[in-house]
Amino acid sequence: MKLKGDPSTSRAINRRLILNLLRQEGPKSRAEIATITGLSPAAVTFVIGDLLAEGHVSEGKTIAGVSGRRPIPVEINYASGLAIGFKLMVGAVECVVTDLATNPLASRRLALSDRAPETVVQTLADAVPALVQSAGRPKARLAGIGISMPGVIDNAQAICVRSHRFNWDNVPLAQMLAQKVKTSVWLEDDTNAYAIAQQLFGLGRQYRNMAVLAIGVGIGCAIIIDGRLYRGANGAAGKFGHTLYEEHGRPCECGKRGCLMGYFSHPAILQTWRAATGRDETDGLQDMLEALGKGDETAVAILRAAGIGIGKSLANLVNVIDPEVVVIGGEAVSFGEALLAPLRAAMGAHTFRAPSPLLPDWEDNSWARGAAALVTQKLFDFEMSGGTAGGTEIVESAAASTRHTRLGNASAT
Repeated sequence: MKLKGDPSTSRAINRRLILNLLRQEGPKSRAEIATITGLSPAAVTFVIGDLLAEGHVSEGKTIAGVSGRRPIPVEINYASGLAIGFKLMVGAVECVVTDLATNPLASRRLALSDRAPETVVQTLADAVPALVQSAGRPKARLAGIGISMPGVIDNAQAICVRSHRFNWDNVPLAQMLAQKVKTSVWLEDDTNAYAIAQQLFGLGRQYRNMAVLAIGVGIGCAIIIDGRLYRGANGAAGKFGHTLYEEHGRPCECGKRGCLMGYFSHPAILQTWRAATGRDETDGLQDMLEALGKGDETAVAILRAAGIGIGKSLANLVNVIDPEVVVIGGEAVSFGEALLAPLRAAMGAHTFRAPSPLLPDWEDNSWARGAAALVTQKLFDFEMSGGTAGGTEIVESAAASTRHTRLGNASAT
């Protein structure tokens, strides 16, 4: 089938095709790119020329071989830019500055004195210059800022429609920050942002259909279908933790009762363990891990119940969407096989076909890197729309202030 459209549309499609090939498979020569993508050599040369001029790709060195000089390889220049990721939590924000492959260059954790949008925005704006300086890349361009947070997000408008945890309604957070820092800002649900990072550079890099389960303060499960994040009609897809676990059960932050996250989120698991063992309210994850390491039968039983509960619910989702893999992350991954083994077994016992492989994510900074991935995603997806007004920052020196060039509207994920 031949695609219709003007030449600029064709170039955008070719650009996406070439960049995603280089992202997935690494350096390739122009001839290899043409062969793999099916594009004409002239089309490849045209796109590569644009990308070289923009600094998004670079050329490697030619190597002399037995049959003469080998073709020049082309690769993505991930070091050319910086991305800042902010992961909002109640009381704190995780901050990371990365290259364009979301490799962390520096990170920090900041306290939030209250949940007012103005307080949050000012805290983030104040952190930007220090984060840029700490990256140690004086020539790098700040490509933008990504913010991830728990809630229902209007992706096209970059607005937090509703966050129970922050008690926000219709907060234009990205626009508020963009006006202060004069650079492009993206906003996304935290589990969705985490899934985007996994899809671009993480465990889901080679898959087009996957579920990304996050067990942290809440429980979310982002869904990637045919290579694209599924957000639903109202931006509320993936609220897996609000599926029913027990009728008229424990109260949930959403105002309903019996939600899955009320029993098996990371805080809920800890609370169940403290109540069963008489532990103090200050005892946290490390205390439970230490007890688990000593063979605490109560801890083992609680994690087994959590694994079975989550696994049964996950099996229902797997039966509906049939993902190639399930990536799992969040604080609860720290419990290791004590949680994952019963989860895997329960999922396998209740799926229609063989269960999808479970891929645990053990990386640090995964959540904040997910926010940074909102910035880098724009390189690989020409279909993104909406967004915030922003610009491009050029970092002139590690200690110097930044100067800003307005570029108009930016795309959002």
